[in-house]
Amino acid sequence: MSIIAPVRSGPLAQLNPVAKLGAALVVSVVLLISIDWVSAAVALAAELLLLCFSGLPARTVLLRTAPIWIAAPLAGITTVLYGRTSGTVYVHWVFVEISDGSIALGVATALRILAIGLPAVIVFITIDPTDLADGLAQVLRLPARFVLGGLAGLRLVGLFVDDWRALTLARRARGVAESGAVRRMLGQAFALFVLSIRRGSKLATAMEARGFGAPVARTWARPSLFRARDWAALGVAVLVGGSAAGIAIAVGSWNVIVGS
Repeated sequence: MSIIAPVRSGPLAQLNPVAKLGAALVVSVVLLISIDWVSAAVALAAELLLLCFSGLPARTVLLRTAPIWIAAPLAGITTVLYGRTSGTVYVHWVFVEISDGSIALGVATALRILAIGLPAVIVFITIDPTDLADGLAQVLRLPARFVLGGLAGLRLVGLFVDDWRALTLARRARGVAESGAVRRMLGQAFALFVLSIRRGSKLATAMEARGFGAPVARTWARPSLFRARDWAALGVAVLVGGSAAGIAIAVGSWNVIVGS
């Protein structure tokens, strides 16, 4: 089974993939402009509220977003310990310096990672690669050659786990899997890299032989429609991003990082 099998249930899964990518991009751009805890906290609260109405299984959401929940606190703690010093200094030991500024920056960093990472993961677990390719080609009018090549590559990602497992068993059967863990992993990773290049070359040749690269207008088996609910999703994203930025500006915490 593919490791990128999409979740097909719930209202979020019914949206056009282009609308979901656009909504995530709108919120992310707003949060990338400023690094402050208020805008990130407002956006994160709104995202968690919307997630309650997404219809996604709680277990699936927790499993898929677990790396984000782990990475955000670690990044925040690192920033608290080694971030820019300002205000009152509470701890100073060698390279570690905890101050008001580093604490505020650490909290903002953790919230920002959550507010940007969670919607990105949630969006992608509900997108089918074929639906995404249909949307990119029919809604955004991207070149069919590029879209179909990307789709073919994305479909092969799920084979990496099977290839890695097969390589492990093959090397173990030949007696070359008993060396150091790092050396074994590097060697196996290189073998997987070579295997991927060979498979990609064969796939490209097969696609060319079947006319995928022909300079003619393509037809599509499934139409990709941008409906009113998709525009509504973009509107909600603009509302979330605008509210986060507006509240941060109102309380005076908005801190533009462009050019700083």
